[in-house]
Amino acid sequence: MANVSVAAEWQLLYNRYYRKPELYPMRWKHIDLSRNKVACAPFGGPIAVIRDDSKIVQLYAESALRKLRIFNSAGVQISETVWKHPGGRLIGMYWTEDQILACLVQDGTIFRYNIHAELIEPSISMGKECFEQNVVDCVFWGNGVVCLTESHKIFCVADFKNPKPYELADPELEDSAPLCVAVIEPQYVMSGNVEVLLGLADRGLMVVEEDSVQKVEAVGGEVLGPLQKLAVSGDGKWLAAFTYDGQLLVMPTDFSEIKFACNCESALPPEQLAWCGMDSVVLYWDDMILMVGPIGEPVRYLYDEPVILVPECDGVRILSNSSMEFLQRVPDSTVSIFKIGSTSPASLLYDALDHFDKRSAKADENLRLIRSSLPEAVETCIDAAAHEFDVSRQRTLLRAASYGQAFCSHFKRDRIQEMCKTLRVLNAVRSPEVGIPLSIKQYKLLTSSVLVARLINAHQHFLALRVSEYLGLNQEVVIMHWACSKITASLAIPDATLLEILLDKLRLCKGISYAAVAAHGDKNGRRKLAAMLVEHEPHSSKQVPLLLSIGEEDTALAKATESGDTDLVYLVLFHIWQKRPALEFFGTIQARPLARDLFISYSRCYKHEFLKDFFLSTGQLEEVAFLLWKESWELSKNPMASKGSPLQGPRIKHIEKSQSLFLETKDHNFESKAAEEHAKLLRIQHELEVTTKQAIFVDSSISDTIRTCIVLGNHRAAMKVKNEFKVSEKRWYWLKVFALATIRDWDALEKFSKEKRPPIGYRPFVEACIDADEKGEALKYIPKLVDPRERAESYARIGMAKEAADAASQAKDGELLGRLKLTLSQNASASSLFDTLRSSFQGVS
Repeated sequence: MANVSVAAEWQLLYNRYYRKPELYPMRWKHIDLSRNKVACAPFGGPIAVIRDDSKIVQLYAESALRKLRIFNSAGVQISETVWKHPGGRLIGMYWTEDQILACLVQDGTIFRYNIHAELIEPSISMGKECFEQNVVDCVFWGNGVVCLTESHKIFCVADFKNPKPYELADPELEDSAPLCVAVIEPQYVMSGNVEVLLGLADRGLMVVEEDSVQKVEAVGGEVLGPLQKLAVSGDGKWLAAFTYDGQLLVMPTDFSEIKFACNCESALPPEQLAWCGMDSVVLYWDDMILMVGPIGEPVRYLYDEPVILVPECDGVRILSNSSMEFLQRVPDSTVSIFKIGSTSPASLLYDALDHFDKRSAKADENLRLIRSSLPEAVETCIDAAAHEFDVSRQRTLLRAASYGQAFCSHFKRDRIQEMCKTLRVLNAVRSPEVGIPLSIKQYKLLTSSVLVARLINAHQHFLALRVSEYLGLNQEVVIMHWACSKITASLAIPDATLLEILLDKLRLCKGISYAAVAAHGDKNGRRKLAAMLVEHEPHSSKQVPLLLSIGEEDTALAKATESGDTDLVYLVLFHIWQKRPALEFFGTIQARPLARDLFISYSRCYKHEFLKDFFLSTGQLEEVAFLLWKESWELSKNPMASKGSPLQGPRIKHIEKSQSLFLETKDHNFESKAAEEHAKLLRIQHELEVTTKQAIFVDSSISDTIRTCIVLGNHRAAMKVKNEFKVSEKRWYWLKVFALATIRDWDALEKFSKEKRPPIGYRPFVEACIDADEKGEALKYIPKLVDPRERAESYARIGMAKEAADAASQAKDGELLGRLKLTLSQNASASSLFDTLRSSFQGVS
């Protein structure tokens, strides 16, 4: 049979066994829990200890200065600091989910420390009212806190990462202070807000939320007397309450019924009340721990020293001056193997290994008895090993599982290997030097990545690296944190020496961010070290911003241009642009074509003045001229730049200045002449707009300006524009003919045609009249057309078939006759006439 000494340590609570193994003898010295405030983090986390300023204690040989000390779960000191904070008495301490120690003092200020007793700034305030009224009690959870003031107002911070204090609904307790306070965490409440439970001095309890208050005086028909202690279960579903008459009540948090009640034979309220997993409730008085289950007699444990109860998901840790113990329900797999008199397959397999070690044939007999249940027995041994804290017992159970697995053909072969790997990790972190006594259930809930993060924060970098490597996790996080910590702790080591030490480790991990380590070095005043580190960063997107932050602008610009990433180049350009004088900046970018071109592209859109300075400094006068010309066009878009606006003056000056700059270059004669004429035209157009008071001239062409002047009857101005810009006679005649036709001044048109023989002929006169639908006016000019073809087509356009035919007969052009026939297709007699003429031409079919 299995070793009965294992089961001899268990206690039976109704039909469930509990055990209380010692995890560590505490290594601290001269620590008396009764004289101190203590905060223990869950999941085997650290312990914070500080002298309780609400008690009068004898100091012995210690200093009057209070010290905040932080230990691991084995009592090994991690750090300490002197407590010098104002704000009154320390009301409560708590370790958050991120293992940040939150300390709430009387005036509502929350001071936060990391595991190395380093103060985290800024502190958090619970608000003005807490400061004025003083905090008398508080309850922490996860990442939040609820506090109760002297005037019985309740304030809450739901998340320390976003600390916004707010007041809950007023419970209106008047002068009757609550006897106890508990909270139901927001994640277990339908509304998503915290619920505060207040044990009242008269009867029942009060449930306070952000906008409502509910009083519960009876549960399941039974009236609740004054409640002196409350504890909410880890899943938020159950409430344990200790009443004024010494009863422990357990009820669901919807207060629908009392699940069970137990008489604790003491009307004095316990100092602590905690859940042991989800199976039982633990109460602590001065010298005794009482464990109460749903059925059966409670179990008592006697202590001659003060203890602290630390609830866990699968039990409760018991911290005393001398030891750390873990009270938990014995797992079913362990019970089936080690229970006295057990004949389960797993127990027989465990015995079979013992007989096998003794070379007894009894081993084979045991295996034959459980052959059909062998896979189940192997799994039970593996599970029992997972729940053990004793390494030798783990090893024996795993050997039993391995022994049975050898005779199993249908069992997952890597199951034992996986468990061995998990237990190696757990045993490593359970060592007193590390002091994280995780159970297998806690480890699975916490996850391996969070465990590694906690090892890193505790500066257990070597172990964290080995665990990460062993479990196949990302090692970069560990090495990065080690490198940053090494820089912080190595102020006396020269930069070159420290660089070699860092690179030796950083090279272990491909793709690691050298820039992040360099940034930390710069933050710690090691700028030279940061510059040397960043040279090893392969990613320009990380390298360049850091080079800028440490003042290496030229190197940053070189790296950015080498990468070809325009966003990075712009980042460096803007940074240098703001820090350096203009001429120095121009000299910096002139040597780098990509940076220069990007600067020019950006400045063309947004920074013309700065770009002009750049072109002037580099002697590119033509580029300045083009910019000035472009700016003149931008001015034209201003709605006020018309109607004789004075804005035309600056615009013209811009063009004239660009013309003078073009003149100073050798290869821009055309641009210089064009700018000169443009300025001259704008001046004339501006004068015309002022004279006519019509905003129709500026930015029109020379031809349009002449045409508009003629339409307005200002022939002198039109002639002036013609002469100024040397408009040819042919162009002048075309413009004037159609302008006069536009205003239907037929007399002036006829007079104009008789001034001299038109250089463009009379056809434009004919077309202008026909376009204006003035056939009579067209007849004045059609006979003057020299070409018979033109006369024929013109006559045809105004519907004069006979005259068109006569003119066409002179041309003797059959194709022309065909076109004229189509033009006059609706006139039957005209069609016949054209057919006759076509047939009369020899060779025309």
